[in-house]
Amino acid sequence: MKKEVIIREIMKTNLIMVKPSTNILEAAKLMKKNKIGNVIVVENNQPIGIITVNDIIRKVVAEGKNSNTTLVEDAMSTPIVVADPFINLEKAMKIMGKFDISRLPVVENGKLIGIITQKDILRVSPILHEISQAWHDITMKDESYYKLQIFSGKCEDCNVLSTNLRRVDGRILCEDCIDALNYE
Repeated sequence: MKKEVIIREIMKTNLIMVKPSTNILEAAKLMKKNKIGNVIVVENNQPIGIITVNDIIRKVVAEGKNSNTTLVEDAMSTPIVVADPFINLEKAMKIMGKFDISRLPVVENGKLIGIITQKDILRVSPILHEISQAWHDITMKDESYYKLQIFSGKCEDCNVLSTNLRRVDGRILCEDCIDALNYE
């Protein structure tokens, strides 16, 4: 039985926060310095918004506003959608999909304690892990496994199209070329 992953287990807790009165240039510098794509906007220790790289591009740069004089409160996304730290990944993904967001601040007892992003979810998604493991299993098979597999395409020796190709000595060959190898 698989254990459900709750967002508290994978959320980032080293949050970068700014006040609504912070200018866009300062917020952008914080994002660059910390190699992140957002900062949380807080007032009285309560999250009131989020500003992302996309917000800065769409609401400041594309509109020709000055990043020194434009305040975070004028470009932030607000109100923000938040999540409880004990919801599972599936529920977090549904919330993000429903509200078309890629970041979900995590609040416990009214206090901001973390954030989870789509990248975090992809990093730990059980389905992706299973796909990765299956791919690993396929790529780690020895040559004898592939000899049993039948391929369709062009023979690598004679270029004849065939629906009955087999892997021999690292090459994909038709029956005639395999027979020729056996007589050499």
